[in-house]
Amino acid sequence: MSRTLIFGALLAGIFITAALVSFVWTPFDPAVLDIPARLQPPNGTHLLGTDHFGRDIASLIMVGARTSIAVALLAVGIGMSLGIPLGLWAAARRGSLVDEVIMRGNDLVFAFPSLVIAILITAVFGAGAVNAIIAIGIFNIPVFARITRGAALSLWERDFILAARVSGKSGLRISVEHILPNITNLLIVQTTIQFSLGILAEAALSYVGLGAQPPTPSWGRMLADAQTMVSIAPHMALMPGFAIILTVLGLNLMGDGLRDLLDPRLRVTRT
Repeated sequence: MSRTLIFGALLAGIFITAALVSFVWTPFDPAVLDIPARLQPPNGTHLLGTDHFGRDIASLIMVGARTSIAVALLAVGIGMSLGIPLGLWAAARRGSLVDEVIMRGNDLVFAFPSLVIAILITAVFGAGAVNAIIAIGIFNIPVFARITRGAALSLWERDFILAARVSGKSGLRISVEHILPNITNLLIVQTTIQFSLGILAEAALSYVGLGAQPPTPSWGRMLADAQTMVSIAPHMALMPGFAIILTVLGLNLMGDGLRDLLDPRLRVTRT
């Protein structure tokens, strides 16, 4: 197991653990305002300081981790549950009208970044975490569809697939029984990458007011609240900023480590 994978797992694990712990315990109640303690720098009582309402930043980051991870996880789940079947279907019907429609539909979604999609959804349904999940999830669908189709196409001409076709198996059965198991490693690596991008997207949407709404803590919302306080309380921006950076870095390192671990060609090259 590579050091990259271990270090990335440790970084990501810290914030995932913090999110889980926040369900049962936080140093202070993140919803309680303590005006006399506002804008305190990191100290023995408030390890990461307090914000302009006197709320404990460490507690806000713990609960904010729960929000960011939940949004990213559900959005990636949407992308996987729709994108992978579409990619398998397109590969099984390569060159057909079905393949063309799926790929051109992917191109259409790629033309609109998740932020633009979120703005469109918000204009109709209003801002909120659910709409952020839908927006990020829609953007993830073509990512998984393209990755799945590309990997599956390289397998359809292999001898074991030809043997399965000669035996009378349908395209659906071949895709499920033979194609999908052989591209699972690639999809696992891509999932970690999309998970990290989902956290960034959630933070960006919350920053502009399209993600989780107050009083639900969110890392992006914490950055938005801190932008007018940078000169007098820089810790308000630094702490959630570091949380986003370290979590995304950890997930990306995990993706690199998993790629090295699961790809036998890379193991041979490094050996």
